[in-house]
Amino acid sequence: MELRVFTEPQQGATYDDLLAVALEAERLGFDAFFRSDHYLHMSGDGLPGSTDAWTTLAGLARDTSTIRLGTMMTSATFRHPGVLAIQVAQVDQMSGGRVELGIGAGWFTQEHTAYGIPFPDTAERFERYAEQLELITGLWTTPVGEHYAFDGQHYRLADSPALPKPVQTSGHRGGVPVLIGGKGARKTPALAAAYADEFNLPFVDEEFTGVQFARVRRAAEEIGRDPASITWSNALVLCVGEDEAELARRAAAIGREVDELRANGLAGTPAEAVDKIKRYEALGAQRIYLQTLDLSDLDHLRLVAAEVMPHV
Repeated sequence: MELRVFTEPQQGATYDDLLAVALEAERLGFDAFFRSDHYLHMSGDGLPGSTDAWTTLAGLARDTSTIRLGTMMTSATFRHPGVLAIQVAQVDQMSGGRVELGIGAGWFTQEHTAYGIPFPDTAERFERYAEQLELITGLWTTPVGEHYAFDGQHYRLADSPALPKPVQTSGHRGGVPVLIGGKGARKTPALAAAYADEFNLPFVDEEFTGVQFARVRRAAEEIGRDPASITWSNALVLCVGEDEAELARRAAAIGREVDELRANGLAGTPAEAVDKIKRYEALGAQRIYLQTLDLSDLDHLRLVAAEVMPHV
């Protein structure tokens, strides 16, 4: 089981805050450092303001050395896919091949309104999302010296040199590994089967994990893809303490209740966390993203590295 650190900087974090977490996660042996891709806070005041995901990852690509880096999830509404393909390929080069692209259709209406970003209806967002997956992977996998064209309903490319190329070529369709996630019963499994190197379920219980993993497996089998070629993962809010007092303090710091976190997150003592991870593992999960909300509490990560990581 791989454990990855997942942060929500839109709630209020500077680049230096994120760098401190990423460096400590790297030192402690976590597999990856991921961040959300949002431009507006969802609670609190969000000070000092949101940071851009791919600008952040470009900095971390140079300021870290071994930990993998990625987004959960970049919104397809934020960037033209041709530009995003260039950005991700460049950051992959800057990191020496340590980047992963988590990408979704987008959902947070208010951040689009706040920054003047168009926000189509759900049907159109998924159409654009599907085209972006095809287009981005197509640009990455076009052989050097050849040109790429795409004629979709929402995006059209002609005579593109399809450069630069990422360092990595291990993705399902070539290039950087692609993460897809979500709870949809039809479109999400189909897109995951076609494009995903990893399928992620954010903040869902064990029962739904089993249901949705099964849907994606069936969708893969229907197109002749081996489900074993997909990595399966969950994201859970992290709140672990050596005792009840420490647990309560950490829950209060993120504005949550201990009982609710025990039910819905990865919370409790280290032994409880190990037990829950193993239950998700039994359902097929191979990675757990630890949503780390208090970025100032590096001792939290140290506790997980010492008391949870060795047992999973």
